[in-house]
Amino acid sequence: MAAPNPLPTYVYKILDAPPKDPLPGELPLSELDKQDGFIHLSTANQVANTANLFFDGYPSLWVLRVPLARLADVRWEGGDAAGRAFPHLFGGKLGEEEVESVKELKRPGGGWAGLEDEWLQ
Repeated sequence: MAAPNPLPTYVYKILDAPPKDPLPGELPLSELDKQDGFIHLSTANQVANTANLFFDGYPSLWVLRVPLARLADVRWEGGDAAGRAFPHLFGGKLGEEEVESVKELKRPGGGWAGLEDEWLQ
């Protein structure tokens, strides 16, 4: 799949537990990221679906907002139900230098599909 045009300003990393505060220079990789050899990210429009697929039972999640311009090797691969490719970070890290902000998002009634938050842009 091709990268979206225009590219989003931000991409997001979903965590099932709060990251250390302050953020370290490099956050540990998830088991899935280790297994696949890259860091799984989502666009703002993909966060709710990603949360539904991989974090359905969690009452809240922590989401890292990362300016795409701070990441060197992002490849757009695969696709969601709407045919949008997912951003995958290869050979890079996420930590205090890359992450702009962190927010805890609470699961809305009816599952993550109902998630709406102005912070996701």
